[in-house]
Amino acid sequence: MFSPLHLLIVDDSEDDVLLISRALEKEDFKLTYKRVDNATDLGAALDAGSWDLIISDYSMPGFSGAEALEVCRKKAFDAPFIIVSGRIGEEVAVEMMKAGASDYVMKDDLPRLGPAATRELRAARDRKIRRQAQLAMAHLASIVETCDDAIISQTLGGTVLSWNSGAEQMFGYSAREMIGESIETLVPPDQHQEISAIRDVIERGHRVERIETTRLRRDGTAIDVSITVSPIKTADGNIQGASIVLRDITDRKRQEKERMRLIEELKEALKRVKTLNGLLPICASCKKIRNDGGYWEQVETYIRSRSNAEFTHGICPDCVRSLYPEYQSILDSPRVVNQESAQMPRQE
Repeated sequence: MFSPLHLLIVDDSEDDVLLISRALEKEDFKLTYKRVDNATDLGAALDAGSWDLIISDYSMPGFSGAEALEVCRKKAFDAPFIIVSGRIGEEVAVEMMKAGASDYVMKDDLPRLGPAATRELRAARDRKIRRQAQLAMAHLASIVETCDDAIISQTLGGTVLSWNSGAEQMFGYSAREMIGESIETLVPPDQHQEISAIRDVIERGHRVERIETTRLRRDGTAIDVSITVSPIKTADGNIQGASIVLRDITDRKRQEKERMRLIEELKEALKRVKTLNGLLPICASCKKIRNDGGYWEQVETYIRSRSNAEFTHGICPDCVRSLYPEYQSILDSPRVVNQESAQMPRQE
């Protein structure tokens, strides 16, 4: 039951309003209501409140049910409007229904008011639900149409049913050119088996999630895409087609290829890094090293050509004693033991 019921009554008689409210309460309606009896008050009430139902007398001093209905029409008020009158002929009632009234009830048959109100409130609720669904569908259609991704619907046989602006931009075909054509127009010749595999999955009622493949633009160039395909089902669950969302991943693929190229270059560079390992043939006397060509090289030359090492020269304490015996006393002095390289002659 519709409870609480916000009721707007257009009537000049408080007694009639009481009878109307009691007739509705007998049908288990919980009421909150307001009474008006002129166009000004009716317009103000419509602006100020949200009313579930309007019940109007047909004939009032200085105002009429027809005028009340016209005020509601101008306000684009969509609540049910029921005429309750003691003096209305069938012809007038028909004219009121044509003008937009939901129903009419004679004041001497008020028990019919409750069922009539229930019926019209349900009809109004259904209209509201349909209107909301239509708005939601229109909103969704707008999102689909303006989306940068290509969004396509097709029959199970592959015939294109819809083609959004994203598809036009991605592939270069207009909707008029593609609707009614085969989706395989976009598929490279060597990938038609992929279409069959996707169709098999869809016919089993499953979804194909973000497979990466290629498709063809109108000019014949290939484009890297990520594809998601979903079954389209009827209300009873039968699969009647598929929706396809294609995202251009050309830039991402290019970046991946560039990253892989850099990785390969780094690997090659690492292979070329000069390192020393294994056994080194070195002269026990002069300390030269034999290179790969069989020639003997100075240690500095050999190491420098095979690594990134550089050399700085000095004289070790043993060589100082051998080559410069006059400095031996300095070397033997405890206070300069840790300063030999600073005190001894240098050889470059």
